[in-house]
Amino acid sequence: MGAYAAAYERSIADPTRFWGLAARDVRWLVPPDRVLDDGAPPFYRWFTGGELNTCDNALDRHVEEGRGDQAALIYDSPVTGTVRTYTYRELTGLVARFAGALRAQGVQRGDRVVIYLPMVPEAVIAMLACARLGAVHSVVFGGFAAKELAVRIDDARPKAVVSASCGIEGDRVVPYKPLLDQALELASHKVDRCVIRQRPQLHADLDPARDIEWDEAVAGAAAAGCVPVAATDPLYILYTSGTTGRPKGVVRDNGGHAVALRWSMENVYGVGPGDVFWAASDVGWVVGHSYIVYAPLLTGCTTVLYEGKPVGTPDAGAFWRVAAQHRVKALFTAPTAIRAIKKMDPDGELLAGHDLSALDTLFLAGERLDPETYRWASRMLDRPVVDHWWQTESGWPMVANPRGLEPLPVKPGSPSVPVPGYDVRVLDPGGAPAAPGTDGDIVVRLPLPPGNLATLWQDDERFVESYLSRHPGHYLTGDGGHIDEDGYVWVMGRTDDVINVAGHRLSTGAMEEVIAAHPAVAECAVIGVADPLKGQVPRGFVVLKSGAEADPAALRDELVRMVREQIGPVAAIREVSVVPGLPKTRSGKILRGAMRGIADGREVPVPSTIEDPAVLEELRPILRPSAP
Repeated sequence: MGAYAAAYERSIADPTRFWGLAARDVRWLVPPDRVLDDGAPPFYRWFTGGELNTCDNALDRHVEEGRGDQAALIYDSPVTGTVRTYTYRELTGLVARFAGALRAQGVQRGDRVVIYLPMVPEAVIAMLACARLGAVHSVVFGGFAAKELAVRIDDARPKAVVSASCGIEGDRVVPYKPLLDQALELASHKVDRCVIRQRPQLHADLDPARDIEWDEAVAGAAAAGCVPVAATDPLYILYTSGTTGRPKGVVRDNGGHAVALRWSMENVYGVGPGDVFWAASDVGWVVGHSYIVYAPLLTGCTTVLYEGKPVGTPDAGAFWRVAAQHRVKALFTAPTAIRAIKKMDPDGELLAGHDLSALDTLFLAGERLDPETYRWASRMLDRPVVDHWWQTESGWPMVANPRGLEPLPVKPGSPSVPVPGYDVRVLDPGGAPAAPGTDGDIVVRLPLPPGNLATLWQDDERFVESYLSRHPGHYLTGDGGHIDEDGYVWVMGRTDDVINVAGHRLSTGAMEEVIAAHPAVAECAVIGVADPLKGQVPRGFVVLKSGAEADPAALRDELVRMVREQIGPVAAIREVSVVPGLPKTRSGKILRGAMRGIADGREVPVPSTIEDPAVLEELRPILRPSAP
């Protein structure tokens, strides 16, 4: 039995012993009484009775153990022409001071803090400062519009918001403060204080009754120490798209999160203390939380914070420049980024001149890695390219090729095998195990391993309904696929209306809500269709109200603008077609799955439940303009 198989078997047969041993790599202020508390299923808790501080494990302990002068964070920003390195000692001091600043603004253990920042060091500092105080941070991606930010403010009910005067997208300065001000107007929850980082590219107007500049807040603050919290206390809330358009606040605990992420770095990613790790993502997404901020610092690595794009800042060689300059051992990004680089530099000419001898592995996740992109990256880089699969809810990889445990053969199109701790299965609609190679619901048998979501913020009922009700005793991933005869998992796509645009999970239901609000629209549907660059892109279809007259091109432009304003440009919707009708079941459910299949070029049989087959036939040439 190989190292992977042995570890996986131990993790499933005796998870208490397996994770109890892994927990030794975390510094506990009070050791846990129990590794796994299974007294109230389906609500399982890890490391109950234990106390720790996540910031202490990510920063202070490394300074005390001799890593104070090692680089902790490298900020590389081609959009501002800045490269700056922070040692563990420097970063600890900055975090302690900002934690003191937040405390001076009234933030205490258990309070929530919304962080609405671009990819700047202050984002990492603010997250760790919250962890230091035992406060609960909720990071909102800077590309989201005011309405989406307001919804999250109302749900999290933060004591304070930390933001910046602007973000920078390529050569474009994006004002953040007007979006924040609008969100605070829209939100029913009133925020006491906002801390604003003024960037030199744009100075924001502040409300003296509510806002304070970052530098001013820090100048008068005393450094704060690490506040002990229970292992089961929340570390953060991260909102993910829900099928109703209402976001779900994934709650991550402190203890299980620290143990799982620390374990994953060496066993999944094959990196250890002192190595340079770069997750080319954004702190607004789960990859940024787990693998820009927490996992590398918990491990004693050097982490890279990159404010730029894979292409255009300045060219498609940007990733190779960063990896070479900072001696990156493992690079983690989304397949979309590699497809964008491939599109601009198909022959890899911009690789020339970059010393990538330190780079061991390219890790890709966030959407399905198509075999062609895998082969191109493997050929160009001449080193392992590793697909892996996980979710906002899991917080760390569920299926991967475990580079640190035992590298396994690669099957292009599959993220490989279940990671130790995850009892991954495929079930048919009746809940029975699917035969090897047969598609069904991908699920994980409970209990989930440490580091996964504990519940949804203040909504245990929705947690159970969303994830645990379809197949009792199992977590429903929302993805469909199969497991082959060798135990490799094949993830084929979402089973709900959440689509994946360039690694960003977005709800088509939320887009439909915006489009349906237009006075000329009677009903609408938004589906995700396959896109060679972004994985999926949304397409909208609208039926006009009787008697309504609208120029299709003008209406399309107006609806695209509405979605952009209310959800944000990350929605990436470009096409909205006026159609005579939408295909429905006899019970009135729109047949989005059939529409999606036709748009993606698959042969889709007419569902037996359809109300009027003629409607679907009439839609075919619109869904597939190139079809004969």
